[in-house]
Amino acid sequence: MNRAGTRILTINGGSSSIKFALFAADGSLIRMLEGSVERIGLHGTMLRVKGTQQADNFLRPVTAPDHTTAVEILIDWIGKRIGQDGLAAVGHRVVHGGPGYNRPQRITAEMVAELHRLSPFDPDHLPEEILLTEVFHRRFPGLPQVACFDTAFHHDLPHVARLLPIPRRYEAMGVRRYGFHGLSYAFLMEELERLAGLQTAQGRIILAHLGNGASLAAVHWGKPIDTSMGFTPAAGIPMSTRSGDLDPGLVWYLATAHGIDAKRFNEMVNFQSGLLGVSETGSDMRDLLDRESRDTRAAEAIALFCYQVKKWIGAFAAALGGLDTLVFAGGIGEHAPEVRTRICDGLGFLGIELEQKRNTANEAVISAEAGRVRVRIMHTDEEWMIANMVCTVLGIPLRKSHPHGDEKR
Repeated sequence: MNRAGTRILTINGGSSSIKFALFAADGSLIRMLEGSVERIGLHGTMLRVKGTQQADNFLRPVTAPDHTTAVEILIDWIGKRIGQDGLAAVGHRVVHGGPGYNRPQRITAEMVAELHRLSPFDPDHLPEEILLTEVFHRRFPGLPQVACFDTAFHHDLPHVARLLPIPRRYEAMGVRRYGFHGLSYAFLMEELERLAGLQTAQGRIILAHLGNGASLAAVHWGKPIDTSMGFTPAAGIPMSTRSGDLDPGLVWYLATAHGIDAKRFNEMVNFQSGLLGVSETGSDMRDLLDRESRDTRAAEAIALFCYQVKKWIGAFAAALGGLDTLVFAGGIGEHAPEVRTRICDGLGFLGIELEQKRNTANEAVISAEAGRVRVRIMHTDEEWMIANMVCTVLGIPLRKSHPHGDEKR
């Protein structure tokens, strides 16, 4: 592989979008551009790009009825941007690795076959993610592709944390708590060590990744000991359109009383619930905050979200035997000070106290000096983490570097 001018493309496929970023791996990782193909298969599909060059900043309509067409459009544009032979590798975020994949690795025909077998574990993500790898293979048969699994961070959870209380025979089939947002959590832990030192990173930590998808993880000695998501990403706290944890008896009730089959139930808990289901008007926290003073349903959706996050923080503090650091990340975690305030309100008994001026200003550290727990806001970067993992797998040398500078906080 020619290491000079190495370019790495990261791909993060969703149900109706493809997020991407292009990095130069020339001793360190430098983000050249990033963007997305949005509303795939829907009216108003757009290619959005943001980069360091003026020509790399645009929003344009495209015709993409499916993911295959969308990624072909992206490949063609990238080819014009850096040349058809300009890519050294592609890194893919793969949401579910099942019980077998616990580290990033190069994609092979055998892996693709195994991911097809695992598709029932995550039918909302895996089929599209597999398809994207196959398109790149058809276009560039010799191009290395690396799978970075979102479940890998949680692979070695303590057995008591990953065991589900259902008949044992299902555990042998791979049914267990997996946990997700692992690429985000891996990045946050590396960044926490860089900013605050090894001693802090080995302490009792709760990471709260709060965005459209939202989860929490409890970490001690640098290792995850529990996480809120379970066998699928629908578990845990309420999210933008996902329900979070529900009474399993609801499945039987809705089936017998309302004729809702498994397919419709899955659609409901993944795409019609959470903030959207409770508010009945929207799934975006920003919109709900704007409306809460005049819309009871919006206010209740926000209150439920904050209440459930608070409960999980309390539960994880118990599992950790105390708490040293609380980290807020993700779109809501980073940019919604009123949500952070409501989550932390009443948690003084754990040592969590916010300094409201810092919190309102979205500063890096928002805890009061007198608080025993250090509360931080951190920007997560899954794309950088994917690119870094690609370099590790393929043996591309990098200096120890991070995407947000070298300052200590």
